[in-house]
Amino acid sequence: MSDAGSLAEAFLEQGPACYWMVTAAGVFHRIYGDPSSIFGRPASELAGRPAAEALPPELGKMWRDRFARAFEGETVVLRERRGSAIWSLTVFPIRMGGEIRYAGGVGREITAWSSADQELRSTVLGALKAQEFERNMVSRFLHDTVGQNLTALGLQLDLIRMDLENAQPETCARVTEIQQILEAMMQRVREYSFELNPSTVERAGLRSALDRLTGRIRGRFTGSVRVNVDPSLKIDPKIASAMFQIAQEAAENAVQHASCSAIEIAVKSTRAAISLEIRDNGKGFDTSDLLRGYRGLGLLSMEHYAAQAGLDLSITSNREMGTTVRAVALGAA
Repeated sequence: MSDAGSLAEAFLEQGPACYWMVTAAGVFHRIYGDPSSIFGRPASELAGRPAAEALPPELGKMWRDRFARAFEGETVVLRERRGSAIWSLTVFPIRMGGEIRYAGGVGREITAWSSADQELRSTVLGALKAQEFERNMVSRFLHDTVGQNLTALGLQLDLIRMDLENAQPETCARVTEIQQILEAMMQRVREYSFELNPSTVERAGLRSALDRLTGRIRGRFTGSVRVNVDPSLKIDPKIASAMFQIAQEAAENAVQHASCSAIEIAVKSTRAAISLEIRDNGKGFDTSDLLRGYRGLGLLSMEHYAAQAGLDLSITSNREMGTTVRAVALGAA
């Protein structure tokens, strides 16, 4: 081996990260560094063996799927917890002669970065709370001030119309046109007030709020949207409001990112709990992607509302069956 080759081997073997290469058959071809924290096996038990044989069944399937994504040309970036340590993982295609010949991988412990990540997370959640407060203030102003003044104006125009109905029918007709425009404005104010402040759920009920949500989605989504909620179900207003917020975020994510043709929102009750499920039949994703450094605002929002109401939030997904977001209120039934 040349000096350059020996130097490269020493760098890979002695560096702080773990590197590996896998063949198209899923066989570990080369391993540098200690992979035991990532795969639960030392290099001696992985080298030259397929992942399906060397790893436990569930872990082996997960890594086979990731390797397959790399052989399709995708670079997979993940962040996973192994005990008390946090690892940054990257799986990527290695091309030779223009063809993808191997899937490469790099794993590095990034536990020291977690505190900074938590600080950033707290900052984002703080901004969400401030935004929620401002939205509530604007919603209250629209409902209590603008909405009520528009209603009063409509009543005054109705009195004028009745006074002029016999004496000046043409003017009366113009007043009627103004009333119609005013009614359309009032409807838009009511809708916008509701969108800004979903605490309206506490007054109208979760089923009614979800019906309005799906009505808005159907205006720009070509697939089917179904809601399944027992109208007689009694839910604590705080829990109902959080469930609505989570449903709204999950449905928006499905419409914008899942490439799905069907979305179903269901609220179920058992003796032990009340659960909300939002399912889609879209392209799905590797749920470990949720642990990478970057998290979308939609997920952070769902976690925020779940934490506020004491809900257990879980997300399951795969590339064959789509995605399910589930929020459970234990002991709420």
